[in-house]
Amino acid sequence: MLRPEKETDESSHKAFVTTFPRGFAFEVLKVYTGPPEIVLKFRHWGYNEGPFKGHAPTGDLVEFYGVAIYQDEGMKIGRVELFYERGELLGGLLKGAAIDSSAMEAASSCPILRNTG
Repeated sequence: MLRPEKETDESSHKAFVTTFPRGFAFEVLKVYTGPPEIVLKFRHWGYNEGPFKGHAPTGDLVEFYGVAIYQDEGMKIGRVELFYERGELLGGLLKGAAIDSSAMEAASSCPILRNTG
């Protein structure tokens, strides 16, 4: 199970690269305000084609919608806040059958993806 308080940037990156080998797109749907504070509606999506935290891939589209607030600091992103329903994301990731760790190792055997993160 995903426990955000126990995840690091590295462990989270590795989990998502393994789960979404073709990528996990971030699509801007609507921009509500402009700089210096940018507020927008987004869709984050990809196909669950790799194991996630002990659950087998389903091949299904996993997507969720949310609102993001970016703070512009000298033409660079200084701060990001994301607001979304966590259950929308986790529901799609955890619906695959439970698998043991040896099956997860085999599923993430790509040498390039295995070493990212």
